[in-house]
Amino acid sequence: MAASSWKGFLTFGLISIPIRLSPAARTERISFNQLHKECHTRLKQPLFCPTCNRMVERSEVEKGYEYEDGQYVLFTAEELDKVEPESARSMEILEFVKLDEIDPVFFDSSYYAAPEEGGAKAYRLLTEAMQQSGYAGIAKVTMHNRENIVIIRANDKGLTLHTMFYTNEIRSAESTGADKVEVKEQERTLATQLIENLAAKFEPDKYRDTYQESLRALVAAKTAGREVTAAPHATIAPVIDLMDALKKSLAKQSAAPEKKQTLRIVSRAKEPVVKQRKKA
Repeated sequence: MAASSWKGFLTFGLISIPIRLSPAARTERISFNQLHKECHTRLKQPLFCPTCNRMVERSEVEKGYEYEDGQYVLFTAEELDKVEPESARSMEILEFVKLDEIDPVFFDSSYYAAPEEGGAKAYRLLTEAMQQSGYAGIAKVTMHNRENIVIIRANDKGLTLHTMFYTNEIRSAESTGADKVEVKEQERTLATQLIENLAAKFEPDKYRDTYQESLRALVAAKTAGREVTAAPHATIAPVIDLMDALKKSLAKQSAAPEKKQTLRIVSRAKEPVVKQRKKA
């Protein structure tokens, strides 16, 4: 079972459902450590007090808010707990909305909501009612020192929550000026045809992070003393004749078979890079 990010009650009307939230997704990527160039030792970020001129233990750390330059007001954990809103313990559904009315730019992190002991029946009731009505719920929940607005979706497997950005956190889209450019009807027709030819059912399993795969191959090759050849990159320039480009795109799309990208690894008689730290 995944670690819980939040436990409490999901409420709508007079019905309360004990639930727990767990992250629905996490980013996976190759991460590099910063090493000292001289000895290849991993660098650390220590807690250092410049006034006392010494390292500080975690037990000596307290929270403070800088209200003026160099002036702080201090807080204890008990004081911060006193101002926790009700949404830290219960998540009330404030209203129901149509999902397609929400701009995806508002979506942030995703969580799975699962019922706790005694909440299975009410959980299923809410899930089925939301599915049949086609509505999603809007609620508030406090996690990680932040009160989040969340959208609650229902599907065959249960409820999924998405924390959302507040309106003041969304940057306004700047005008691109493209609305002032004239597009010919024939160009629009060919572009629509190109889109329809590329249309497919959404299947996330077929998409891969090829850059991360290349990084893993690079790490494996360097460790084994091999070298990875540079990936070829096509030269791209702005389209001059849009109509000609559309016609060629359609012709190429219907004629060329699907190509698979491959990573070539060339073996060389070379010692691998440093595998251990140099002795001081």
